[in-house]
Amino acid sequence: MAPNARLDHRNPLVFDTDELGRRPGALQRLTRSIEAPKDLGIQGVVGVPEGAPVELELRLESVMEGVLVTGTARAQAEGECVRCLEPLQLDVEADFQELFTYPDADDRGRVIAEPGDDAEDDEDRFFLEDGLFDLEPLLRDAVVLALPMQPVCQEDCPGLCAECGARLADDPDHHHDAVDIRWAALQGLAGTMQDGEKDEMSGAEPGVDEKQEK
Repeated sequence: MAPNARLDHRNPLVFDTDELGRRPGALQRLTRSIEAPKDLGIQGVVGVPEGAPVELELRLESVMEGVLVTGTARAQAEGECVRCLEPLQLDVEADFQELFTYPDADDRGRVIAEPGDDAEDDEDRFFLEDGLFDLEPLLRDAVVLALPMQPVCQEDCPGLCAECGARLADDPDHHHDAVDIRWAALQGLAGTMQDGEKDEMSGAEPGVDEKQEK
């Protein structure tokens, strides 16, 4: 990834590595609680709500090429069960590691006169800017990989009834009597015939009464 333009040190996801200097082997451990940025997760499926707390544990290690960042992010994600469509919450723990390179160093840590000569290589690299690095792109990728593509409220969620949409977990004995479609038409015809017979019988009864009166 090409160098970012003017990182803001006030951004909670921007970190300063000045304390490490360029001393290979120097270490720094950090913990920070931040508010989740917008759209942190799999859009429309499951994700960490904007503003929800995200706990970060970071290990910064100075190496020849730059600063190696290793860390873990913990938060609570929200989404919808893909089987029964009920809201759900799940704990997410995302691990990540990335090398943030000095803009003036090559892959072997040697200083180069004009950084960024190879644009294709720059697209795949993360850079330090004035000793700062932005963790947000790395955090987003890690959280997406840690989240399930098809979240469920429980592993054995039975889902919804295919006929009426009832939630099967609420009624384990829920079922519908199966009707053989080959007999459905005959049952309808039988019902029609029975109705016709009743009509004929009701029509004959007045005649009989009239004869009896005569």
